[in-house]
Amino acid sequence: MNWLTKRHGRKTPPGFEMRIWKKLPLITIVGTLAIGAMPVLVRILPSAPEVDQAKHIKTVDIFAIATEITLLTAVFTVAIGCVIVHIMKGPAYMADSLPVEHSDRPTPERKRHNGSRD
Repeated sequence: MNWLTKRHGRKTPPGFEMRIWKKLPLITIVGTLAIGAMPVLVRILPSAPEVDQAKHIKTVDIFAIATEITLLTAVFTVAIGCVIVHIMKGPAYMADSLPVEHSDRPTPERKRHNGSRD
């Protein structure tokens, strides 16, 4: 018995999921650099005199960490979706054919079991 018999001519060409898949590394790098620029800018640029500098830096650091975790989670989730769609668009496989017992034309034995007379 051949379990993985492929049906020919069934493979769907890659679509939007592959375009997204190829952009994910760039999105991750650009997003990480943009998020990493926030703590750097807070330390370089002067803040208002009435603001506590240490508290402000700590707040921006926490915000940057939370935003980075959210970005990586979103990228990972989109990557899983792209992989699932790509796998689903792959070649179709034939299953073993089994006789259907609830067909539109029941067998004569079935008619007798239902109480109908021949």
